[in-house]
Amino acid sequence: MRNIKGTLGSLGAVAAIAASCLMGVGTTAAHAEANSADPTDLVLTIAQGDNATSAAVQRAVTLTCDPEVGGDHPDPQGACSELDGVHGDFTALTGTSPQPICMMLWRPVVVTAEGVWQGRQVSYAHTYPNACMMQGASKHVFHF
Repeated sequence: MRNIKGTLGSLGAVAAIAASCLMGVGTTAAHAEANSADPTDLVLTIAQGDNATSAAVQRAVTLTCDPEVGGDHPDPQGACSELDGVHGDFTALTGTSPQPICMMLWRPVVVTAEGVWQGRQVSYAHTYPNACMMQGASKHVFHF
C-alpha cells in the first residue's frame, strides 16, 4: 500500500511539473508570436498595355518590408515607408504626390503588386494612361 501511495504521489508531482513546463512553453510561444511582425514580401511590376492580363512586363522588382527591409527595389526603405503611410492600401497611392504636367497621350502602363502585406494576401493592378501619370501617382513604390 505504501508503494502505491508513493507512486501516486510521484505521478502527481511529475504531472504538475509537466503542466508547468507546458504552460511555460505556451506562454513563450505566445510571447514570441506577439513580438514577431507579420511578413511583407511583394513582387512589383510595370508593364506596357491595357490591362494586367495582356500587358507585357517591362520591369519587375521584389520588395520586403518585414521582418527586414530589402529586396531588389532601388529604394526599399522609401517604398516601405510609403506603403506604411497608407496601411498597405495600394489604391490609396493613386495621386499621393503632386501630378506632373503630362501630355494626354494614350500609351497605357499597368502596375501590379502580388504577394503578402503584413501577413495578408495582396493582388493589386492599376492601369495608368501613360508612364508620366504613373510616375506622379507615388513617390517610391513604383519608381524602379
